[in-house]
Amino acid sequence: MLNQVFEAKNELEKKLLDAMSGELSSDDFMRELMTEQIFIPIKDDKDSGIQGFQFTTKATPLVIQDDEGMNILILFTSPERSQDFLSEVPGYSGGLLADFSWIVERMAPGFAISVNPGLEVGMDIEPENVAQMLELLAAKMAKN
Repeated sequence: MLNQVFEAKNELEKKLLDAMSGELSSDDFMRELMTEQIFIPIKDDKDSGIQGFQFTTKATPLVIQDDEGMNILILFTSPERSQDFLSEVPGYSGGLLADFSWIVERMAPGFAISVNPGLEVGMDIEPENVAQMLELLAAKMAKN
């Protein structure tokens, strides 16, 4: 049913659909997610003169707070999926594709992640699950 409404445009979206339909376990999806690229909206550099182009070396990702004050990092499965959401958020017309694991490695403890907010096909990752991903990454790094 989801496949008719939401057409997967990349491997990450196929895996997300599989996880939502139960064809891929949540643990397997999380492991797969660590190997995928994801779109992270970045605050526009006002001084650049070129919309969506960053001159600064410090990128500011899009983080929102929920009603309880929890910080939530906003990510999308592709730049195209972000357009409607970002049209409501001034200053975030650009972004970059990055390895999901690279993003998680740089997150502070206590953050949640929302993938494709506002879309039917998306997911929220609670802070404790983000912490588990960090542990997986640390174990993988220790092995290498």
